[in-house]
Amino acid sequence: MNKIRRRKQSNEIPAELTKPNGGNLLANDRNKYKSMWIRTHSTLWMIGAFVLTIYLGHLYICSMVILIQILMAKELFNLLRKVREDRDLPGFRLLNWHFFFTAMLFVYGRFLSQRLVNTVTSDKVLFKLVGFLTKYHMVICYFLYIAGFVWFILSLKKKMYKYQFGQFAWTHMILIVVFTQSSFTVANIFEGMFWFLLPASLIVINDIAAYLFGFFFGRTPLIKLSPKKTWEGFIGASVTTIISAFLLANVMGRFEWLTCPREDLSTGWLHCDPGPLFKPEYYHLPGLIANWLPWKETPVMPVQWHALCLGLFSSIIAPFGGFFASGFKRAFKIKDFGDSIPGHGGITDRMDCQLRRAFRDVLSV
Repeated sequence: MNKIRRRKQSNEIPAELTKPNGGNLLANDRNKYKSMWIRTHSTLWMIGAFVLTIYLGHLYICSMVILIQILMAKELFNLLRKVREDRDLPGFRLLNWHFFFTAMLFVYGRFLSQRLVNTVTSDKVLFKLVGFLTKYHMVICYFLYIAGFVWFILSLKKKMYKYQFGQFAWTHMILIVVFTQSSFTVANIFEGMFWFLLPASLIVINDIAAYLFGFFFGRTPLIKLSPKKTWEGFIGASVTTIISAFLLANVMGRFEWLTCPREDLSTGWLHCDPGPLFKPEYYHLPGLIANWLPWKETPVMPVQWHALCLGLFSSIIAPFGGFFASGFKRAFKIKDFGDSIPGHGGITDRMDCQLRRAFRDVLSV
């Protein structure tokens, strides 16, 4: 008698991935209300922490970005980690972090070095030290990378070459994913928090609106990579995001704290000329609309038209960052990158917009 051998499935595959596409969109799903409450509670905490960070200023926002990237790197480093191999290679895991912090020094040093010099101008010793580090920044980063490369070669161990070279390639892919957008993000922060806060807010609004429209009206699956995504959620989120972009740009553009660029690393309040983008221009309303309203013209900031482009881009192109992450997780048969945020998964699950933000930040700059 021939025995039928069944392939053992990984216990990491979530049950929802085995359902037919769209099966979890049923309105009578008993677990979705509990999931929504947990997700909402976590979202409120994240929004509160984000608002507090924005209030504290540019330097604290950069610190937040650095912390998020470290947590993302930790989750991604652990994704392909094999405990037995790491145990036989003492110190090998530390090499990943050496490359990570070398990349961090290179990326942030490019944009923060001059601002650091402006901050320490009153102290002659610090000014000379920072000036030296700034002058040789590229050389320092280059030799740090070379040191890591030599360290990797010297750590190669027989019968583990494949695992070690796989980890070497995986580490560099993580650096690309995590730091590709960092240069644009940091540049946006110090050119004015408006250019960081508005795009980030649009991503949050698009994500929340897609979830809510899909939750209450979702019936038509959008893409097989992400069974919970629906056309109703996609269209509803797009309209909401574009309208929000136009209105938010008007509100945010009124605050110097958000529009003024920061030339150093201090934390004081800013005052500056907002520039022509943030000065309202008056447009006459069409006759039919003006007849129903007490005013005949309306002020519109030029930056609001720019915001419409950001909103349109965030609505149509940005969700594909989430689809990329969904496909990535399916390839590795995992539900989430981590479990640090209840109802959301890990930090990487909430920051799957890294790729989409990279393109959007280019438009902002």
